[in-house]
Amino acid sequence: MRFPSPGGDRGMKRLFHALLASAAAVFAVGLLTDALWLLGIGAWTLIAALLVELVYRP
Repeated sequence: MRFPSPGGDRGMKRLFHALLASAAAVFAVGLLTDALWLLGIGAWTLIAALLVELVYRP
């Protein structure tokens, strides 16, 4: 039986989507400018987004 969760569920989804969008943007800029440090930041941001999704699963 699932109990309704308070407004925190919406905040975590918003955080996941924000991290995912920023990872895609930084990764795309890294590809366009051929900057490996931007690719690394994009990859770590994507990893952080996936960890948030895995740890907080309603």
